Amino acid sequence: MRILLSNDDGYFAPGLAMLADSLAGLGELVVVAPEQNRSGASNSLTLDRPLTLKKAANGFYFVNGTPTDCVHLAVTGMLDHLPDIIVSGINFGANMGDDTIYSGTVAAATEGFLLGIPSVAISLASFEGRNFATAGRVARQLVERFIRSPFAEPVLLNVNVPDLPWETVGPVEITRLGRRHKAEPVVRMQSPRNETVYWVGAAGAAADAGPGTDFGAVERGCVSITPLQIDLTHTAQMASVSRWMQ
Repeated sequence: MRILLSNDDGYFAPGLAMLADSLAGLGELVVVAPEQNRSGASNSLTLDRPLTLKKAANGFYFVNGTPTDCVHLAVTGMLDHLPDIIVSGINFGANMGDDTIYSGTVAAATEGFLLGIPSVAISLASFEGRNFATAGRVARQLVERFIRSPFAEPVLLNVNVPDLPWETVGPVEITRLGRRHKAEPVVRMQSPRNETVYWVGAAGAAADAGPGTDFGAVERGCVSITPLQIDLTHTAQMASVSRWMQ
């Protein structure tokens, strides 16, 4: 079993170390992660400069690029054999609802999926980061299940784990993505050089967070697993747009 690990918080992130420790012994692990924190990088590729691949003292490889760069480089140029599964994380903070569009953690898994490899993005749904070990146990259980019963086709799973001790976590729920309210406005400030600068505002609160959603599952202390797809075509609008063009 060949397992490729990546993330968007950087190769030095505690969540990535916990993920590697949690999956140890299940197969041949290779870690390729960004050189620095690239949270919010989404599915961006670096096309304006070359990428470098270096190895850290702990054996992890790091790339001066995005999470998508890391997986793309590993699968298409670095590894001698394709990985059997790709796991991205453990992210520091949730990736639910609209977050998945911006998430570098989900993007790393998405790149694997687009390359035909079953991929999992796993996030600890809190910025307190008290229970990375819980998310690590969830990741191990998922990979063990995959080893016993591989999927017949590539899948892309988005997993969010409540930041709770293992013994208090509820059952796994298969969910759909919820939705957030509109994000907070940008924050305008003056720099030390008296320049006007802007910080992107905080994400909005959960709006669609009822039963069956990822937000709802995590709020109840359960693990949320959402199968994702990449086809963005709004098929229901094809006929109306066709009529509009006539």
